[in-house]
Amino acid sequence: MCGLHVDLYVNFMFVENSHYQSRGVSASKEEVHSAIATLDPGLYPHAFCRIFPDYLAGDPEWTCLSHADGAGTKSLLAYVYWKETGNLDVWKAIAQDALVMNLDDLLCVGAYQHFVYTSTIGRNKRWIPGEVLKALVEGTAACIEQLRTYGVDIHYVGGETADIGDLVRTIVVDGNMTVRWPKNRLITNEHIQEGDMILGLASFGQTIYEQHYNSGIGSNGLTLARHELLHKSYLQQYPEACDPQMDPALQYTGPYRLSDPVSPDGYTVGDLLLSPTRTYAPFLKSLLEEYREGVHGLIHCTGGGQTKLMRFLPAGLAAVKNHLFPLPPVFQLIRESSSASWKELFQVFNMGHRMEIITDEKHADDMIRLAETFHIQAHVVGSIVKANSEAVLQIIHPEAGVLVYP
Repeated sequence: MCGLHVDLYVNFMFVENSHYQSRGVSASKEEVHSAIATLDPGLYPHAFCRIFPDYLAGDPEWTCLSHADGAGTKSLLAYVYWKETGNLDVWKAIAQDALVMNLDDLLCVGAYQHFVYTSTIGRNKRWIPGEVLKALVEGTAACIEQLRTYGVDIHYVGGETADIGDLVRTIVVDGNMTVRWPKNRLITNEHIQEGDMILGLASFGQTIYEQHYNSGIGSNGLTLARHELLHKSYLQQYPEACDPQMDPALQYTGPYRLSDPVSPDGYTVGDLLLSPTRTYAPFLKSLLEEYREGVHGLIHCTGGGQTKLMRFLPAGLAAVKNHLFPLPPVFQLIRESSSASWKELFQVFNMGHRMEIITDEKHADDMIRLAETFHIQAHVVGSIVKANSEAVLQIIHPEAGVLVYP
């Protein structure tokens, strides 16, 4: 494809690298997909989230959307950071992580307002006091209030908080989001076609609605990042924040403490790893109101990182990503400290952009300019091509070479 030189062509099978899987985590979630293979795929099989008929009101012109997700093992990092610093604000950021991981998935099917959100928190009361729960609730409410000023209305209706110390070592912070949405305003990815452009929206920087620099880490890959970056002393200090069944040789193998500064601006390792997950909701609301007809697809590069797009392409299509963002500092740090391959890193992390808009050449420049009004960096990172027998995705990177995912 695209006149590649044979000597740069590195063919990788789409299999798990031992660094992530050996720590009990799967980037491709093959067992999960197998377990749910017999469930109803919904009305639009290529859509980013499952879309069902309007079971709530029975209107044939409307649909029901529901999504469940959470902050994942980022809550373990927050726990260690809080124990070291006493700073409860880190939990407010974790609340944002859980909310955004639901919200931005639903944005990918075209919904951008009138959401209902519930939180689900499981804690070990021995380690997690009431003040942490209070910070999580306050953080959720604050995030929702800010989004409301941009026309993204979310109704927080409570949820479940359970003391389940026999099941949870510290805390699990999850949520569920539901919305009704009209069929004629859905994004189903069915209109993705050969020749379309892939616009990447940067995961890092500082938007007009963020108070601080965002590292771009999001809420994916934190098991790999935590153990590859942080020092072995954390294993002894906070054993409750570790899996007792995991080989100690795989836990906290890095050189850093959370308080170590790692940038000229004074950002610490903790600042970068615990940067709250960015939502693209204010921008995507404007985009879908102004240019919805030009949006052929939306992809949230979460679990699966830069390979996420593969699961949602219509038959006969593939993708080439050959103009990715330069690696933000947090991913440079992970790359320098980790022995994980480039192939695994692109499969686990977003590596610089966490949202993709699939569009045509006619609309691309206008969408980029709109993103810039929100201080979101955006550019064409690749294109949709006709599939061949070799690959569904190629990533072409100046340091990594050519990575092929069949």
